[in-house]
Amino acid sequence: MTASPASPSWFVRSDVDGFLGLALDNLIQILLIVGLCRSVLGYPDELLFGTILPATGLSVLFGNLFYAWQAMRLARAEGRDDRTALPYGINTVSLFAYVFLVMLPVKLSALGNGMSEEQAISMSWHAGMVACLGSGLIEAIGAWFVEWLRRWLPRAALLSTLAGIALGYISLGFLLRTYAQPVVGLTVLALILTTYYGKLRLPIPGGLLAIVVGILLAAMTGLLDTDVSVWSRQLDLVGWHPPMFQLDELWQARQQLLPWLGVIIPMGLFNVLGSLQNIDSAEAAGDRYPVRSSLLCNGVGTVVAAVFGSCFPTTIYIGHPAWKAMGARIGYSWLDGIVVAVCCFLGLFGLIGQLIPIEAGMAIVLYIGLVMAAQSFQATPRSHAPAVALGLMPGLAGWGSQLIKSGLRSGGAGQEGQPFGPELLLNLQQTDVWAGGAFALEQGQIITAMLLSAMLVYVIEQRFLAASLMSFVACICSWFGVIHAWRFTQADTVLELGWGVGSQWALGYLLMSLVFLFAWCLSRRSTLQRERQQIKEQS
Repeated sequence: MTASPASPSWFVRSDVDGFLGLALDNLIQILLIVGLCRSVLGYPDELLFGTILPATGLSVLFGNLFYAWQAMRLARAEGRDDRTALPYGINTVSLFAYVFLVMLPVKLSALGNGMSEEQAISMSWHAGMVACLGSGLIEAIGAWFVEWLRRWLPRAALLSTLAGIALGYISLGFLLRTYAQPVVGLTVLALILTTYYGKLRLPIPGGLLAIVVGILLAAMTGLLDTDVSVWSRQLDLVGWHPPMFQLDELWQARQQLLPWLGVIIPMGLFNVLGSLQNIDSAEAAGDRYPVRSSLLCNGVGTVVAAVFGSCFPTTIYIGHPAWKAMGARIGYSWLDGIVVAVCCFLGLFGLIGQLIPIEAGMAIVLYIGLVMAAQSFQATPRSHAPAVALGLMPGLAGWGSQLIKSGLRSGGAGQEGQPFGPELLLNLQQTDVWAGGAFALEQGQIITAMLLSAMLVYVIEQRFLAASLMSFVACICSWFGVIHAWRFTQADTVLELGWGVGSQWALGYLLMSLVFLFAWCLSRRSTLQRERQQIKEQS
């Protein structure tokens, strides 16, 4: 059906394509949540399907309904029928960041301190909820300060930090998995690259085709589990799982807030500024939405997720112009919210995950990582490329640190009789693996990447005083252990907060600050000399 310019419709036929694309994005994110919570975190299905997923579905529903209403309201006010609602769903980068940088370290630390598996899982879940709540509050508050933040933080510092996480925890992880299962992985990857980058037009969305082909190849190669008992267990999860308030659990977890501010604050800022960029992208495509209310809803949606027990923030998605170009309007948004929420409330993602192995959809996630990494170079001045490259490294080092520790644990280290300790560093160092440096970069890696990239941007622009200030901020953060300072537990390394715990890194950054200050003095002196020479020549 076609709506008149003065009468926009809640649903048009072309919304179907948009819905399939957006729903597929959210489907992959939730399957990732299921896979990571089960395999990496070891969460029981009661917690995952009874609390986390219903809360996740509610947050997706909340945001999509708001953005659909927002689009309809503005379309009616403008007498238009071509408004495309802002796309919305689970934040991919935050998903990985909170699993690997907050929830997993908390669980491993708890186990290393002698807690039971059940206690460690509870503590890990609580930390994830608090991190999610903190991110949502920052997003909501940031709606009033976003322009100031955008002026203060260099784009290279923001995007490179995000790209480092995307490359390390998303792209490289799934690339390794692709080559471990090449028949499925490479075929699906080719379809995604051809349709997303090659712009090949097909009768059905490229992402949907990739999923279908991936399922068929998974079935042919034995990756699709056909065990009746496994399917029966997933079928048992189907039922009504309404979201329930988890305010008591959040209150119990309040002490988890401070240790993870080094992850929470930067991720919150990323989500604010990333959502702003996506709003700007929508405006460039012809849909001008109010910035403050759009960002506020984004933050409130994440708060809703945390209050009901989810650990995973939501965000305004990149790609509004693409949805608009394919004809999506308002209906694709609210329909996506309803479908995702219903599947979460009914516990259907156990069956969906059994039908769609992660190998069938991982190329889409790999594509997201590539987009983020490429954007960090494309959306910044060419002269800032070295700063972008530098900002990638802490995220890659953090990912490498996790590989090192996983390898050590698989080799028997971290057990009762063989705990992690300094001798591991010496053994690795002899093979030119500087694990101590990797562990230091892992702690507070997001802040570190932001500060290092900003330093280099200011150096490139010869703003040496600003670079000195960034180094001094890094010095203060190091001194208190917000970045770099770490200690061994039985089977992991964890952040160590306290007075002077990161003194060696603080001293290093202080000396960096002095070097930049010296450069500023020399630069200032040269400038004054040139000005005096010009005055003499004019006189």
